Formats: sequence, C-alpha cells, structure tokens
Amino acid sequence: MASVDVTRIAGNIGALNSLNSLQQINNQLAIHQTRLATGKAINEAADDPAGLSMATTFDVRRQSMQTVLGAIGDAKNLLSTAEGGLSKIQDILVKMRGKALQAKGDTIGSTEVTSIGKQLSAYAAEIDAIASQTTWNSTSLIGTSGSAGAAPSALNFLTDTGGGTTSLTLSQGYGAYGSGTAGLGLLGSSPNQTTVDAGFTSTDLTGGTALTRIDAAINLVKSGISSIGSFSARLSFKEDAMNVAYTNTEAAYNRIMNANMAQEQVEASKYVILQQTATAMLAQANAAPQFLLSLFR
Repeated sequence: MASVDVTRIAGNIGALNSLNSLQQINNQLAIHQTRLATGKAINEAADDPAGLSMATTFDVRRQSMQTVLGAIGDAKNLLSTAEGGLSKIQDILVKMRGKALQAKGDTIGSTEVTSIGKQLSAYAAEIDAIASQTTWNSTSLIGTSGSAGAAPSALNFLTDTGGGTTSLTLSQGYGAYGSGTAGLGLLGSSPNQTTVDAGFTSTDLTGGTALTRIDAAINLVKSGISSIGSFSARLSFKEDAMNVAYTNTEAAYNRIMNANMAQEQVEASKYVILQQTATAMLAQANAAPQFLLSLFR
C-alpha cells in the first residue's frame, strides 16, 4: 500500500488506498453473495480451474452412474414381467397336471376323459397366448410371435458406465406348441387353434403320455424362472455396488463444486461490515487534505 503524504493533495493517496480496499472488499463480497445465490463454490473457471476440471470428471461419472442405475431398474422390471408370464404359465401347468392325473383313474368315464382332453387343449392355447403377450417394448421375452414357441433373442442390459452389457439367454421358448427349444411340447407344432387342437387324446390321458408331457413342461418353466431369478439377483448386487459408488462420487463432486452455505454467510456478513467501514474511511480520506486550508488563512 502506498505511503500517504497529506501535504501533496493533488494525488490524494490516502483516498486511493481506501478506494482500492473498498473495491477489493466489494469484489470479495460479490463472490460470496454469488455463492450464496447459486449454492456453488465454483461459478466460473477463474474461481478454481483445477477444481472445475476435477468436478467435471466427477460430474460425467455420476451422471453415467445415474444412467446405468436407471437401466438396471428397467432391466429388473423387464425380468419381473418375464417372470410373471412364466409364473402364470406354471400355474396353468399345475392345474393341467391335476386334470391329467384325474383322467388316469377308472372313476371317470370316456366322455369325461374326452372333456378333460379338450380342457387341457384350451389351457395349452392360453399358455401360448401368455407367451405371445409377455413382451417389453415390442420385444418378446419368453417366446416368439405366432405360435410363441421359438426361443427369444438374447436380452442385453447396460450394467457399467463404459457401455458394457450383461446378457441373459433363456435358450428356450415357452409356448405350448413345438418341442425342444421351440416350445414346451404340450401339443403338436401345427395346432388347429380354431377348433381346439386334439393333441390331448383319450389314449394320451389314460396312458400317461399327457402327464409326461406336462411334467416335462413344468420342469422347463421352473428352470426358466430359476434363470430369471438368478439373473435378477445378480443385477441387484450390481445395483447395490453402483449405488455405493454413486454416493461416493456425488460426495466428491459436492465437496468441490457446492458451497458451504454457513461459511459463505459468515464471510458475506464480514465483508458487508468491512464495506461499510471502508466507505467511511474513504470519506475521511477525501476530507483529510482540507486541514491544509488553514495554512492560507
């Protein structure tokens, strides 16, 4: 700070020193007021270039994590839809097994056995309908369209911030028609759904063939539900780990970018007081050279 020489009034160095101090105080006050208004510790690159660079890195990472967390949540909902479809199919198969067991006994006549066969065929048609309707965003989950038999395509889910995916492949269609991976094999591959397929004949029912088909179908559905459940649990572990990483990343970003509001308020209050005192000192400094007038009286 320049030395004050009150006998040289043209420069008024004292007033200039007070003015410089007032300007610096005003600048600092403006910074703290801006931080209080925005909640941000860094409002422009000049505030902290290195800090802004680090914060941008954390910001990119945390937003990527938010995207992945959303994708995992959607994936779990998709899997719940597939599981719901398979669970309903399993319920129908359990009922079908009960009817098939009933048909094997001699306590019912041939007419009743025929009726059971038609009922089982109708149940099978409903299974096929459920497999066709179990979709997500037009993607078939447990069977292709049409006869809903062939295995669906692999399902790919976003699971990391680098764009990597994790795939689930059921390798099995869960429609009623077709055999092997093309369906549950309950009825023939070309059923007549208009007149109710005659795949469950009285001979199949009394001889136990129908029961064997149904048991095999139940095992396939149980395996599918197990695969979906295991994959869903895996996604839950990924989601938990991602949530922890996101919280830590958010904390790091918050420490750099966001203002400590209590501290900023303290600083702002301090500079408001200094602004008032500096203004008063500037007024005094401007009035100080007037004592020289007494020399000319």
